[in-house]
Amino acid sequence: MKRRFIFTMVLFFGYISFAQTSNELFSEANDLYKNGQYSKAIELYLNIEKNGLESDDLFFNLGNSYYKLNKVAPSVYYYEKALKINPMNHDASNNLVFAKRMTIDVIEDLPKTFLQRFSSNVIQKLTYNTWAILAVTASFLAALLFLLYYFSSSPKRKILYFNITIFAVFVMAVTVIFAYSNYETIQKSRSAIIFSPKSEIKNAPSLDGETVFELHEGTKVTILDELSNWKKIKLADGKIGWVNMADIKEI
Repeated sequence: MKRRFIFTMVLFFGYISFAQTSNELFSEANDLYKNGQYSKAIELYLNIEKNGLESDDLFFNLGNSYYKLNKVAPSVYYYEKALKINPMNHDASNNLVFAKRMTIDVIEDLPKTFLQRFSSNVIQKLTYNTWAILAVTASFLAALLFLLYYFSSSPKRKILYFNITIFAVFVMAVTVIFAYSNYETIQKSRSAIIFSPKSEIKNAPSLDGETVFELHEGTKVTILDELSNWKKIKLADGKIGWVNMADIKEI
């Protein structure tokens, strides 16, 4: 029992020390960025990432640093990673627009259905964890309101508490559905960024396959399947092909 306690305390203080070191690196990297030393700032940011720490602020700063160096693919990649963690990061969203202007490929999105637009503009604007927290909050609120309804002696208050309870249950149900939908979308959707200056997209997972079109660095693709060193990708305009795994980096 004593050994377990000592081991737990060592892990705890080790984690605290590790977090402090990462915070110091992050602060130092920010100072380097402010002084225009973008390459050195990137080295420190990447060290933090290698240590397993992820945050939208870290990826946003990495995206900014690469953007300052006119490196298209890494800047788009890290802005996308920041938005994957926090879809409400408006700075990352705005800067991603500027970064995409440096890309060569012009790809028009296919028209979306009402449900697809609703999912993109509403459900995907928050993470599934956030929707889950809202669902739990609504459930606690519904339980509290039901107790107030049950023990209230005033008929008017009973009606008020009952109606608000029904509304809270409705909100809980909606947020649970949104959380599940968001989670399913995230699990099924695999995106990547083209990192190669020019990548030949084949009609089959082979070097002997016919080149059906070309893509350039910074273009975002959706991964549908993979075979050996090849990944089957789909563009926003519906085009499908196979790309060498070395040419892309999954978000």
